[in-house]
Amino acid sequence: MPNCDPTSTSELSASELTRYSRHLLLEEVGKNGQVRLKQSRALVIGMGGLGSPISLYLAAAGVGTIGIVDFDTVDLSNLQRQILHSTDNVGKKKTQSAKARLLEVNPEISVIVHEERISVENALTLIGGYDVVIDGTDNFQTRYLVNDACVLGKKPLVYGSIFRFEGQATVFAPPQGPCYRCIYPDPPEAGAVPNCAEGGVLGVLAGVIGSIQAAEAIKLLLGTGQTLMGRLLLYDALEANFETLNLKRNPNCPLCGKQPSITSLHETNFVCPTEPKSRRGDAMHRPALDVASESTERQETEISATELSDLVKAGKSPFLLDVRSMEETMICNLDNSVLIPLPELERRLGELDKNEDIVVYCHAGVRSHHAASVMRRNGFRKVRNLTGGITAWALDVDRSMPRY
Repeated sequence: MPNCDPTSTSELSASELTRYSRHLLLEEVGKNGQVRLKQSRALVIGMGGLGSPISLYLAAAGVGTIGIVDFDTVDLSNLQRQILHSTDNVGKKKTQSAKARLLEVNPEISVIVHEERISVENALTLIGGYDVVIDGTDNFQTRYLVNDACVLGKKPLVYGSIFRFEGQATVFAPPQGPCYRCIYPDPPEAGAVPNCAEGGVLGVLAGVIGSIQAAEAIKLLLGTGQTLMGRLLLYDALEANFETLNLKRNPNCPLCGKQPSITSLHETNFVCPTEPKSRRGDAMHRPALDVASESTERQETEISATELSDLVKAGKSPFLLDVRSMEETMICNLDNSVLIPLPELERRLGELDKNEDIVVYCHAGVRSHHAASVMRRNGFRKVRNLTGGITAWALDVDRSMPRY
């Protein structure tokens, strides 16, 4: 909660009284509550699909200082859901695009740009200057890091995530409620869970969940209402259904339990394989492996886009197996590839030659990684996964290829 006394501040300006007049009519907000928002400081991590509605509504609500954290640039494929940015801003830093837009919405607030990747080294410092932290990130490693920093730094965390047509939101604030590790003690194995780049996401879903996160943050800053602390809100856009699950603190939680084993920040040992290597950042480390064994395994099971391109140019192209959906192939595909969607693969393995050199690809590497494993279990000895999928091909080989 903000450490501030609304009665000790100056009056709202004439323009602020007009701007926030609908808030002032609410008994739960009123003039003192609006001043409290003006004094408050909120940190939004990630200026993407969730960060867009979160930051826009916090700015419109009059949260006095909004910190924004991101290191990426605006991409055309972002605009289906990242409503904070415009087509004119493609290629620009998300933080700069975001700051300009937020100040257009409300020039009476302050926007602090943190153009950096949140990391073990800076997380506690970043969150230290804010009253509430809102997580708009899209990968497990950062979610665990932000959660751990908020618990250690004693800051409430508003959490949200989206995938395909489903979203969820809650508030983590030990000791009053659980933390992220109470619910998910450990991240999933790399490759086990696809992200939005791999499985897709309904753009408007980000607006629904991000708006819920903004509402939770505003209630925390005002100190009013019942938050989602101790409850996980689930939303299914296809079924138009909301559901709430009760969450309890885990007394054996390694972070916020009775005898915590995590007492300082460290990188969670998880790598999301869905981003091409050219797009991975320094914070996305692979699990520690023996260098020799890693090199040998990679030679046998993986191939990069540039390596595959070299084979094609040399007239040594392997058999190309596309395991995406038919709809995805209508956007882009590799020449001379054969489509067998992943759900059909096992029953159609008989259509493939076990002795042929095969490269499997998908959108960004998750489905093809799984497909290659299935094929090896069924006697295919010369099958490799295209690391980063067709997205890596578009980035590293053929930049004219459409991306999605």
